[in-house]
Amino acid sequence: MGDNKNRFRIEGLSCANCAAQIEEELRTIPQVKDLTVEFATQSMHIELHDGQDIDATMAEAGRIASRIEPGTVFVPHQPLNQERQGRDEHNVRDLPVEIQDIVRLILGGILFVAAIFIPLTALLKRLLFGIAYILIGGDVVLIAVRNILRGKVFDENFLMTVATMGAFAINESAEAVVVMLFYQIGEIFQKIAVHRSRKSISELMDIRPDYANVWRDGSLLRVSPDEVLLGDRICIRPGEKVPLDGVVEDGEGFIDSMALTGESEPARVQKDDRIYSGSINLDGLLTVKVTTRFSESTVAGILNLVENATHKKAPTEQFITKFAKYYTPVVVFVAVLLAIAPPIFIDGEIFSVWLHRALVFLVVSCPCALVISIPLGFFGGIAAASRKGILIKGGQYLEALNKVDTVVFDKTGTVTEGVFEVSQIIPEEPFNQNELVEFASVAESHSSHPIAKSLRKAYPDVSVEGVTEYQDRSGAGVRAIWKGRVILAGNEFLMRSEGVNIPDRSSNGVESTATVLHIAVDGAYAGMITVSDRIKKGVSKTIDDLKKMGVRRTVMLSGDKKSVAESVASAVGIDEVHYELLPAQKVEVLESLQRNIAGSDISRKKNRKIIYVGDGINDAPVIARADIGVAMGALGSDAAIEAADVVLMDDDPEKLVQAIGVAKRTHGVVWQNIAFAMGVKLLVLLLGAGGLSGMWEAVFADVGVALIAILNAARLIRMPGEKYSKRE
Repeated sequence: MGDNKNRFRIEGLSCANCAAQIEEELRTIPQVKDLTVEFATQSMHIELHDGQDIDATMAEAGRIASRIEPGTVFVPHQPLNQERQGRDEHNVRDLPVEIQDIVRLILGGILFVAAIFIPLTALLKRLLFGIAYILIGGDVVLIAVRNILRGKVFDENFLMTVATMGAFAINESAEAVVVMLFYQIGEIFQKIAVHRSRKSISELMDIRPDYANVWRDGSLLRVSPDEVLLGDRICIRPGEKVPLDGVVEDGEGFIDSMALTGESEPARVQKDDRIYSGSINLDGLLTVKVTTRFSESTVAGILNLVENATHKKAPTEQFITKFAKYYTPVVVFVAVLLAIAPPIFIDGEIFSVWLHRALVFLVVSCPCALVISIPLGFFGGIAAASRKGILIKGGQYLEALNKVDTVVFDKTGTVTEGVFEVSQIIPEEPFNQNELVEFASVAESHSSHPIAKSLRKAYPDVSVEGVTEYQDRSGAGVRAIWKGRVILAGNEFLMRSEGVNIPDRSSNGVESTATVLHIAVDGAYAGMITVSDRIKKGVSKTIDDLKKMGVRRTVMLSGDKKSVAESVASAVGIDEVHYELLPAQKVEVLESLQRNIAGSDISRKKNRKIIYVGDGINDAPVIARADIGVAMGALGSDAAIEAADVVLMDDDPEKLVQAIGVAKRTHGVVWQNIAFAMGVKLLVLLLGAGGLSGMWEAVFADVGVALIAILNAARLIRMPGEKYSKRE
């Protein structure tokens, strides 16, 4: 992150509603530019205005947080290996439930049962109920009083204190104690559920390597991965995690990269193959030369991406936070009216009866079920997607994937494999085939384009020494000076722009589906080389599945000639194709598609989105411009992870279908929780107002509903692979 952006772990944060209040108040600090508090992951992202002191700001933030929830502490984010160690130690010593709390509840429960079943005088019964209440709910009352003195009124502690104290006031002592008892038991189960969910997420993302075996002075030493230097040689034994990115120097074996790509089939690696951190060496002894520091490795990039994903909240999360802010005060105000209005304005109504109904209202009003379960649901969806090799950069993109109208594909490397093979060499007199290949290889010697790679692979023995000048013309080709001769290699646009005439007869016998590379030397046309690309396996099924899921239109953009682009689009079932496009023109076409979607009545009403799927390197401008930019086959590519909103870590196009499927499943679970929580609360509120429900039902509508909603959200974390159908 930059100097103004920081991440902190939050310790001692056990109240979801408090987390929302902490975020709201910290946002008002003048030094803060942007801030997000995430209860599900116990973390905070903070961005300051230029020139502000983070230490002074965090000191103020700590005072505000501890005022809202005492014991809350911000701990600076540490390097990944230290962070994991700190979390492990924290989890061991900071269990979700303290033993003394359970002992207090048991003792209070015993006294409560004794007060009910042992024949005692009314005074002694009330005394036992009072002692039981103090043992069971004394901490709740204490926190409520302390918060009131600090100006914080509308929280669950206040609501439970007022409700149970009111029950004592109307001589419902047993009900007051049992309500507090079941509230506390519900809170314990809620803490356990949240703790287990966090632990599941932590385990799911536990791909950090513990150590690296590095050769130093002829000895093999076990060190922390962040102590390994570029160029060091590390040894990876069978069963060990690959600690850093590198190139295999010796040995061979099978690598399990499922944690990175979601691909269950192990891949074989041998000498000169690249290997990525976070993978697992299944068999064989590998010696690897390190090419990337741990902080910049693949595993570090993935973990940072997932851990930072909660920073970009979905609109539903933002709405619920705002809703909770106004919901509880409104319900408290209604409860006050419910207690005093009927006895005043309706003859014969008894104040104690309506006070009891108002107390039921108060118990129900806590919005914790929504405030906890919805962010947990979105993070669970993001974590489940990452297990499939799909990195989604935030809840806002996960939610947007439910509203896809149009999917736009780049051709090379996305729809096709991007692995070109030379199919024809057609020289123009006086040049021969060997000269044409040599000139083409020299011109493409420094290019990273797939066609250039195919030439170098097909003709590795061509000498490219003596290149004194090299220019890459984006979307057109290259210009190079070799041994004093000016060589051009590219498409027709490059030839025309350089004043080179392409003879009409040069197109005779050229394959209609092949990509043509034109060559010119010193202004004279030298001939052409054609290369062919293969369509990726599974693209046709992906297009079909997308349409079944409700995608209205599929489009392909290509810099290739018309015949090649149309042939590929037709073969896979893509609806619309645009060809012979420069990179800037791809952006223009995408913007035109966006305007068309915005102008559609159906799309405008449903806020439909457009996805662009590319390789994440050459298509960065288009990926950045799309509503949802998707980079495919981006394992180890920093450019892809930086540019895209969604990163598919391997070349499987079906991952896009899985990403939308995860989004639909998450959307369904989140709205199940909203409907269930609000439905039960509203029902109990209405029944309570009519005197048809009591405190027992109210406690269920609070902690019981919260527990069920949390467990429902936790299902996303272990989401199985499924087939998804169209769901609007």
